[in-house]
Amino acid sequence: MGEREYFLSLAVEEAKKAFRKGEVPVGCVITLRGEVIAKAHNRVEELSDITAHAEMLAISEASKRVGIKTLRECEIYVTLEPCPMCAGAIALAGFRRLYFGAYNPKHGAVVSRFFIAEEYGIPWERIPCEECSKLLGDFFKGLRKKD
Repeated sequence: MGEREYFLSLAVEEAKKAFRKGEVPVGCVITLRGEVIAKAHNRVEELSDITAHAEMLAISEASKRVGIKTLRECEIYVTLEPCPMCAGAIALAGFRRLYFGAYNPKHGAVVSRFFIAEEYGIPWERIPCEECSKLLGDFFKGLRKKD
């Protein structure tokens, strides 16, 4: 397993925490020079805060830890292609690189639906992640059964 896959696997562990709490299973890890400086998972329901996406929480944690200017040297790993809100925050922070595991056809703001990261010149790469897609599929399948 390479470094990129390792950091994405840490994001998957965060997504599993969200899944167990009944949150949309998205996890995020931020690294600086190969060291994890922040990680988070979706906590929208738990915090009753629509902005409590994994990326937003991790960016806030990383900013407090290393300062906002240092985010330009950081890489961000997310299990799901970021939505417009999160892609906007990633772009405005100027992350060195964005990695994500699963496409987000409904709300993706990197390549699927909107192109925020690209418009701001944030390099990105999809790291195919079957587990990322499966967690999301299982979560939404479970929701449909409840209805």
